Amino acid sequence: MDIKEEIEKLRREIEYHSERYYNDDAPEITDYEYDMMMQQLKKLEAEHPEYVTEDSPTKHVGGSAKRQAGVLVRHNVPMLSLQDVFSREEVDAFVNDMRERFLDPEFVVEYKIDGLSMSLRYENGSLVMAETRGDGIEFGEDVTENARQIPDVVQKLKHDPPEYIEIRGEVYMKNEDFDRVNENQELLGKKTFANPRNCAAGTLRQLDSSIVRDRGLSMFVFNLQQVRGMEFETHSGAYEYMKENGIPIIEDYRICHTADEVWDAISAIGEKRGDLAYDIDGAVVKLNSYAQRNELGATAKVPRWAVAYKYPPEEKEAKILDIELSVGRTGRVNPTAVFTPIRLCGTTVSRATLHNQDFIDDLGVDIGDSVLVYKSGEIIPKIKSVSKKEGTSVFKIPDTCPVCGAKTQREEGTADIRCTSAACPAVRVRNIIHFVSREAMDLKGFGTVYIEDLISRGFLNDVADIYALKDKRDELISLGIIGKEKNTDKLLAVIEESKDNDADRLLTGLGIPNVGKSAAKELIKHFGDMDTLMDASEEELIMVSDVGGITARCIHDYFSQEANRAVINRLREYGLNFKKKESETASDKLSGLTFVITGTLPSMGRSEAAALIEKNGGKVTGSVSKKTDYLLAGEAAGSKLDKANALGIPVISEAELLEMLPQSS
Repeated sequence: MDIKEEIEKLRREIEYHSERYYNDDAPEITDYEYDMMMQQLKKLEAEHPEYVTEDSPTKHVGGSAKRQAGVLVRHNVPMLSLQDVFSREEVDAFVNDMRERFLDPEFVVEYKIDGLSMSLRYENGSLVMAETRGDGIEFGEDVTENARQIPDVVQKLKHDPPEYIEIRGEVYMKNEDFDRVNENQELLGKKTFANPRNCAAGTLRQLDSSIVRDRGLSMFVFNLQQVRGMEFETHSGAYEYMKENGIPIIEDYRICHTADEVWDAISAIGEKRGDLAYDIDGAVVKLNSYAQRNELGATAKVPRWAVAYKYPPEEKEAKILDIELSVGRTGRVNPTAVFTPIRLCGTTVSRATLHNQDFIDDLGVDIGDSVLVYKSGEIIPKIKSVSKKEGTSVFKIPDTCPVCGAKTQREEGTADIRCTSAACPAVRVRNIIHFVSREAMDLKGFGTVYIEDLISRGFLNDVADIYALKDKRDELISLGIIGKEKNTDKLLAVIEESKDNDADRLLTGLGIPNVGKSAAKELIKHFGDMDTLMDASEEELIMVSDVGGITARCIHDYFSQEANRAVINRLREYGLNFKKKESETASDKLSGLTFVITGTLPSMGRSEAAALIEKNGGKVTGSVSKKTDYLLAGEAAGSKLDKANALGIPVISEAELLEMLPQSS
């Protein structure tokens, strides 16, 4: 096969798989395989421009594409992160160390924008490449076409363009743009974004560049990465050149000489933090001289010539307007504080969980009190303390269920208060929603609206009734609950296919307290099938990894109830799989190691990475703890990364994970 035929064959395959993914919602290959095909096509077209055509998949993206992935590109200069510091003592130590090494060094203090890092490459003044940070060392993602949609990205340098220059900046969203996007998401009935940073990161990686244009991303440049054909002595000098070319640089940077001046600059930035049109999460202190930077160099992860001071979590006062009570799928009564709207870390918040009665008692909170609210990991709003006691007493969760009126009861050994009625409508709805969820039986298309309608019309009383729906097909179609005949048959087919799921998915779907996806896998792996598990004693259950005394008691109590066993027996009669499936194992290279995955990986989804780890003997859990061996972190990693660093847990990239595996994996 000659080169032209190979290129044409690749184009046909990519177009076919694009159609299967975008229009048929039935992909036949993984995202990684698709990306490698696209990368190979780009490489061949670059080597043979005579065969490039305007209708090539490399020249266009699907107008309705929602897939988030990019073509990998090798970094010319590593896009390292910064060493975080959290106190004045650490800042002073860095400044004084630099002053001991160099004669009267200059420091630049500037905002640390809370966004997504991106580098821009210019050749003879023209923008030729935009890339994300990726793993920071070897590879990022080519997001050039999306970068061209950002107004702050200058596409041609007009003043003294060098032969080559690469600059690095932060892509972010202004608060007003973020609010506008979330308002639009709500109008369309779509999921809203947690914060501006997550929205910016997800937007930049969209294949549909019109989405990038519509969402209104912004960018500040904060570093000169590399230059040929021109020389700069200082960071501030490079900034002046960039400003001449219309490149937006970090605003209000300050040049300092002493530790006191540096701390004053950090404090001044901190005071302006709440008045800016965008979010910052710290201040960066860096040497101004490039010669001094080059002399110091970098470690494998961070430059030695800069640190990032992270401000304490932002706190604001709000007044408690109400305390709402809801009931979860296990019958747990959940109290939520509703307070006057405040803006924290780029989003407007007006609600925060109060967890349980013990938490409420410790706070001493009641309706009418003023409280201090902050964001955990800059995502989840939490109440820190009562700042002004204006309520009459301390709020008490009532002894009757707020949904069905049945008696509530505090569960022994826990702080949980639960509804005692198995027939509670809230419990029934949430049980079924959990059962069909992606983490459990993964019944795609079985939405909450369908579930609530089917329950209200008497079709569903428990999860086993889901598998009886096929016998009521004609009635469902005539009533139009799921839609027309095609939609109904599609959902019934999904339900039928789920019978073959591995037993750990079924166990997860039962919603046993404290038994999540990870514990369910360990339980089925240990006992082999549901029947053996159901007959296990508490002593036998405790022998399983991830199962402690409280969890063992929850499992034993659940299977001891005749009503629960009756539902499980019906599921058996409907033909659901109760046994562990034998999975192909590639190696035992990761045996005994526990991983947590966070952020957006360069070339694979989290579920794909988890499957790869488990295939090679490793274990994947959802939260970081002292038992975690590695945190696999990608772009826009959040609080899990902070916790891993605090616990001293090794943080690895996708590339480092792949190095740990056999070549065949």
